[in-house]
Amino acid sequence: METTTVTAVQTTANRGASKAAVSADFDTFLKMMTTQMKNQDPLNPIDSSDYAVQLATFSGVEQQTKTNQLLEGLTSQFGVLGMAQLAAWVGQEARSAAPVYLGDEAVTINYQPKTQADRAVLVVKNAQGQVVSREDVALEGGSYQWLGADAAGKPLPNGIYALSLESYSGEQQLGDATAVESYAKILEARGGSNGPTLVLAGGVEVSATDITALRVP
Repeated sequence: METTTVTAVQTTANRGASKAAVSADFDTFLKMMTTQMKNQDPLNPIDSSDYAVQLATFSGVEQQTKTNQLLEGLTSQFGVLGMAQLAAWVGQEARSAAPVYLGDEAVTINYQPKTQADRAVLVVKNAQGQVVSREDVALEGGSYQWLGADAAGKPLPNGIYALSLESYSGEQQLGDATAVESYAKILEARGGSNGPTLVLAGGVEVSATDITALRVP
């Protein structure tokens, strides 16, 4: 049985730097104020109004530190909540335009030729970006079982491949190649500073926001 993990990342570099900066300001202010009180002239002490302003500033800095800590805690809780929801996705198959992992079984892909097209070609590139196959596919589009064969019809080796679709009218290509979506099993969900990331079969990583459909395998 496959094992899956759900990992939550609780802090980011930017948040840590911000917390350190506020804490440093707080400590510096406290040291400066204490030093000023110790070294004030007994014959000319600090004016009471100035002292009140400094105390108010001290209170403001303290409040800012506590507010930042509270917000950090809430952000962490929201992140854990999001990961808990994504945990239910692990084990299901997700559809996205991410690269495809070709194993020992056919890959379910989903494509849609352009409206004016009278020919559609599935273009397959390997991990090095080299075109290894060009395959004519049906114009009606939709779901298709890609078996993973090269230009000569021989099975491609297992690995990661990028799929795209070229639409033609006669000999003229209609605009740029469009994305081809595929289904892959979700093995893991990870948290991060840019949002949750899903790890698919073959180690392919895709943002959770790029998933367009889910299904039970």
